[in-house]
This record gives sequence, C-alpha cells and structure tokens, in this order.
Amino acid sequence: MKNLKITYIFIALFVMASCSDDFVDVASNNENSEDYFNSEEDYQNALIGAYDLLQATYQNVLLGEIASDNTLCGGENANDVPGFQQIDDMIHTPINAQLRSLWNWMYAGVNRANYIMEFQDKTDFPGKEGVLAQARFLRAYYYFELVKWFGDVPFAVDRRIQFGDQFSIARTPKAEIYTQLEQDLIFAADNLPYVQSETGRITKGAAQALLGKVYLFQDKFIEAGAVLEDLIDNGPYDLLSDYSTMFENDNENNIESVFEVQYTDEEGAGFGCLQCSEGNVAVGFNGIRNYNGPLFESGFSFNVPTQEVVDEFEDGDMRLETAILDIETWAANTGATFGTGYEHTGYYNRKYISRQGDANTGDANLTNPNNYRAIRFADVLLMAAEALNRGNVSDARAQMYLNRVRERAFGNSDNNVSATGATLTDAIYHERRVELVGEGHRFFDLVRTGRAAAEIDGFEAGKHEVFPIPLIEIQLAGNQWEQNPGY
Repeated sequence: MKNLKITYIFIALFVMASCSDDFVDVASNNENSEDYFNSEEDYQNALIGAYDLLQATYQNVLLGEIASDNTLCGGENANDVPGFQQIDDMIHTPINAQLRSLWNWMYAGVNRANYIMEFQDKTDFPGKEGVLAQARFLRAYYYFELVKWFGDVPFAVDRRIQFGDQFSIARTPKAEIYTQLEQDLIFAADNLPYVQSETGRITKGAAQALLGKVYLFQDKFIEAGAVLEDLIDNGPYDLLSDYSTMFENDNENNIESVFEVQYTDEEGAGFGCLQCSEGNVAVGFNGIRNYNGPLFESGFSFNVPTQEVVDEFEDGDMRLETAILDIETWAANTGATFGTGYEHTGYYNRKYISRQGDANTGDANLTNPNNYRAIRFADVLLMAAEALNRGNVSDARAQMYLNRVRERAFGNSDNNVSATGATLTDAIYHERRVELVGEGHRFFDLVRTGRAAAEIDGFEAGKHEVFPIPLIEIQLAGNQWEQNPGY
C-alpha cells in the first residue's frame, strides 16, 4: 500500500464536516457518541479521523517559511491572502483568517485524538496499545503546533473540549503542556515499532524524533541528545545518497523519512474549504505563476525565496538546485515562459512545487499528492548535533552528525567542519537553514534560539515570538483569556 488512507473518514458519531472544524467540536455532543468504541474497527476509524487533520498542516509549513527570513509572501498582489501578507511583514493582528484557521484545525486534531483517549478503556482488543500510542503521538503533534504558534493555550487531556467548555477551560502554561507532550511521546515510542505494516502510520522513530524536538525547544539538551542518538544508533533510517530525489512524488516514505504527512490527489477541496483537500495545498501556493514549459505546473507564486537564502548556500553545495528553482535560468535553458507576481524574486521553492503528472484529478493546485516530509533523518542528525554542542556533551559527536549531512551536500569530506564551541553552534545553525529551507522550520528555529529579532525584518522581541490568539476565540470564551503581549 502506498500510504495510510485518510480519506472519507467522517464518522458521524464524532467528526464534524471538515469545513466547520473549530476549537469546540459542537457535533461531539451527539447523544449517541458514547455508544461508539465497541470494536477494534471503531477505534481504528476514529484514529484515521485523528490522522486526517495532519493534511491541514500545509498552512503551518507555508507560514513557517513566510514568517521567517527565508521567503517573501508573494502571490498575485499585495492584497492576495491578506493574512499571509501581514505575517510576512510582521504586522499581523488578532483578526487574521489564516491564524484562526490554524488554531481551529489544530484543535480539531487535538479533539479527535482526545476522543479516542476519553474512551481508551471501553473495549479491549489485541494491539490496542499501538492504537493509543498513535493517538497520543497525534495529540502531542497538534498541541506542539499550537504551543509553537500561540504559546500558552487552552489544554485538555483524555477528554474532548466540548461546546460550553470554553467558558471554564483556561490557557495553560506551555511548560505544563510540554510535560504532557513528553509523556505522550515516551508512551508512543515505547509502544510502537520502527516499521509499521501500513506505510504512513506513526512509528517509534517518529515518536523519538518529535520527543527530541520537544526537548530541544525547551533547551533540554541532555535529554534531547540522548533520545536522538538512540534513534540514530538503533533506528532504520539513513540519508538518501541522492538528495535531488528527496522531494519527488515517486520517492515518498523513503529511508530518510522519519515522519511524513500523507497526501493523495483525490478531489474534495475548493477555495472555500481548503482543509477539505486530500492533497498538499501548499504545493499549488508555492507554484510558478502563469507557467508554460516542461516538468512543472503553474501555481500561485507564494512563498518565494529571497536572494539572502540563496546566497547562504556555499560554493559546491549540490542542494541548491534541488531546494531553489532559479526561474530565469530555467526559462533561458528550456524555453519556458512564466509570469511575475507580487514580490517576485526570481526564485521558487523547488522542493514543493507541482510537477506535471503528479495530480490526476481535479485542480492540480489543490489535489497535489506529494507528501510533506515532516521529520527527515537529516533533521534528526542536525538536532542531535545541536543538542550535543549546546549541552556541552560532545563537540566531537556533534561534528560527526553535522558532517554526515555536509558530506552528502558536497559529495566529499573536503568541507567538513572541525570547529568547536560557539563557532560550531553557528555552523549547525547555518546547516539547518540550507538543509531544511522550504520545509517550514526556519521561523521557529530562529525564535527558539533567540535570533529572530536580529534576522527577521519587523520582528519585535517580546511580542513576535508567538502569534495572537484569534480575537473571535477570546470573545467566544467570554473574554476570559488574556491576549498575548503586544497584540
């Protein structure tokens, strides 16, 4: 099987229509919901429902780049998706449609995972620990996104947040949420295999990698290094020998992929309900405007890389042509034509733009089946290097992991790093930027390492580390939640 099937998962007992996903799942009050979970099939169907919201994280990936110094918003003009434009310029407010969607979609994912956990003891069957482990990973994944974006957030464990609860549930300090995420991910790692029988399901390696990342976001370097090195030593992962094939649709779920969000080209989305798509919507947003030529499809010219990030690549770094498409050079070499959108830089995020033939149904910009490589082994190696270096554990091992990534990038060991201390730290930061460009990590890397104010135009320290709680959500909760500082 190509991947985990996460289409047609609307379980009447608890899953509201995707277009009405919200912080509070009103439909979960259905009087028959407690009659569910009477068989393994019920648990598995509910689990598929919890997986489904992973597909909506396409927007998190887009904005993780647009908010950073890697890309400009782009689009057709300065009014094309105003919420994206505002975040790019660091002038976003609590009234931002895209931030509210992100909030709603991630809470919908939390609620679906919590629904399973609410009834975790109702019915026993062989392998139930594995089902619960996947649910707990998903809950941790969605909550981690919420904490990254909004800081302290309303928090519930092992129960749904139902209509009316918003008046009594408080914003919980992120330190307490992180503690729960650690517990969830440790449980998941202890109860899942490295290789699942169905490709696309969460594995032990995915849980270990996310746990390492959660530790790293808290500057728990010793803990992060320990779990990440265990994964490196004992997991089934390795770097692809040919980086240029990493992001192609025919090379999904490869040996470097620790965790992928699975997409298909099935129809079902429209611009009024982007989260209804089973495809990777970010691919269409990233695409070349008014393109006519070989290999690629046309798109909406958002998320355009800057000259600064192109210049960050060193001479001889073979990753550049895979990561960044120089459209002027491409057009000159192939005869392709294209249009220029707002903030045109001449560059596109080549990792995630549509290829001809990938999507066979519907609008290719909304149904692209190319999976999002959410956690790659290269990321694991670089996180381990950072943890060992910044935790003063072992610069020698940090160099080893860093240089594994660099040796692939240059095809030799001539560019290996031998620095130590703070100079090695800077080398790791540089490597994360060029290795992971276009994959949605840059903004949060800058924030968690305290470099955002120096690198992002318009970033205000003490304010922009997190985004505003959507105003309508504060109002719906009876104005009991304080807004994040500065908003």
